[in-house]
Amino acid sequence: MAVADIRQRSGYLLLAVILAHVLLISAQVNSRSGVPILESVTFGVLSEVQRAVTSVTQGVRGVWTGYIGLRHAKLENDELKRQLADAQIAIQEQRALADRARGLQQLLELRDRSNLHTVAAEVVGDAPAPDVRTVTIDKGSHDGIRRDMAVIAPAGIVGRVIMAGQRSAKVQLLIDRNAAAGAIIERTRAQGVVMGNGDSRLRLEYMSEAFDVAVGDLVVTSGNEGIYPKGFVIGKVDEFEKSGTTYKRITVRPNVNFARLEELLVVLTPPAREPAAGTAGPGSHE
Repeated sequence: MAVADIRQRSGYLLLAVILAHVLLISAQVNSRSGVPILESVTFGVLSEVQRAVTSVTQGVRGVWTGYIGLRHAKLENDELKRQLADAQIAIQEQRALADRARGLQQLLELRDRSNLHTVAAEVVGDAPAPDVRTVTIDKGSHDGIRRDMAVIAPAGIVGRVIMAGQRSAKVQLLIDRNAAAGAIIERTRAQGVVMGNGDSRLRLEYMSEAFDVAVGDLVVTSGNEGIYPKGFVIGKVDEFEKSGTTYKRITVRPNVNFARLEELLVVLTPPAREPAAGTAGPGSHE
């Protein structure tokens, strides 16, 4: 084992001596450009190392710059989203104000056009039970409102007051199953009674078979019951069914959108009662 170790050490020593001689020779021998070979090799190795270090540094710097850029872009994106949300809210508020102004303008035009003594009111609540079609308004007996006063909107007849408190009142909508009003088909002047179904439509009863009915016929108030002013729009005939010469069913689609009631007019002065025609049925009931 000792002989092997000596040989191995001798080999290492010989290799070291050879390398030393090569380095000495390289240091003394010049390349074609006049630069010593050792210096040229050393410069090449160091250049490659420097190039690698520079590449890694630039890569790290690029990643960091990209990260900072992404953070900045995310902050800008969040700010733009917030500004967009604020703008959308502002647009909705402006639209709501415009809709309210438009509704009030239509209400004023209706009041001026109708020449009726009215008071404007706003819907502040709906009936708690789904089978009762009433709304609560923000005006009551303190404002001159009494039971059985008609309630109208720019689109037509809404209903009547059935209960009046001091500062609020309850209005029975015309589509309530216990509501009714005298009606006339404008085209033929045929008289009848519209009644609520509890849903979004009305039915026209007590219509004489002597008069024809057509889909699209305009139905207006007759004033027979002494509550609703005459000639106000109720709706249009939506469909009908006859059994022989008798009308079995006539359905009227209201002109008022009862699901979107906001501002209303309460008619303070009751209309003059019209003489009931022989073919007309009973008036409004609870």
